[in-house]
Amino acid sequence: MTDLPIKIAPSILSADFARLGDEVKAIDDAGCDWVHIDIMDGHFVPNISFGPIVIDAIRPVTKKFFDVHLMIAPTDMYLEAFAKAGADAISVHAEAGPHLDRSLQAIRNLGKKAGVALNPATPVSAIENVLDRIDLIVLMSVNPGFGGQAFIPQTLEKLRQAKALVGNRPIDIEVDGGVTEDNAEQIAAAGANVLVAGSSVYKGNVPSTYGPRIEAIRNAANKGRA
Repeated sequence: MTDLPIKIAPSILSADFARLGDEVKAIDDAGCDWVHIDIMDGHFVPNISFGPIVIDAIRPVTKKFFDVHLMIAPTDMYLEAFAKAGADAISVHAEAGPHLDRSLQAIRNLGKKAGVALNPATPVSAIENVLDRIDLIVLMSVNPGFGGQAFIPQTLEKLRQAKALVGNRPIDIEVDGGVTEDNAEQIAAAGANVLVAGSSVYKGNVPSTYGPRIEAIRNAANKGRA
């Protein structure tokens, strides 16, 4: 099987929330592939972002794929609300609850792609028994909860492990945290095909800069594939 295509997924956590709809449209116009949406509850991670009502509000702005990353615990009782709000993929953390298999089944039963996110200290082996229920693996390359953190280098080895574990399955491998033009080549070479970029796309919140930044990250990632 050939590698899945490179996808750039700007995180709207770094957007200007005073004009969030315009910021989503701006990354769409700038050529993003996915829109990455971080949901934080102030309990599982030390920050609070927003919930399904905001996703519902921005859903009409773009037809791009909504990559919803739930940094919340518990998760299962909220899955339907996020699905109805417009999520295309919903990722839950392996650390967020005791019944990961059941959570993944529930996401797929809602007609959405199912993802599993792993914190930096969680081994890739945590997902080996649920691989056939996964469409997306999200490797956290920072400790979740805040944007703008530096990339954790050990993530590259975890990426290689995830790539080996996935084998020929059509599972996207995503890296979330500290992704920049400078490290995208290494990240893609190690096995990632989805690169979440928050502050490295949205820094300064000037829409005219988003396109060149997305293109630079994509070019670096594609170089890593070569």
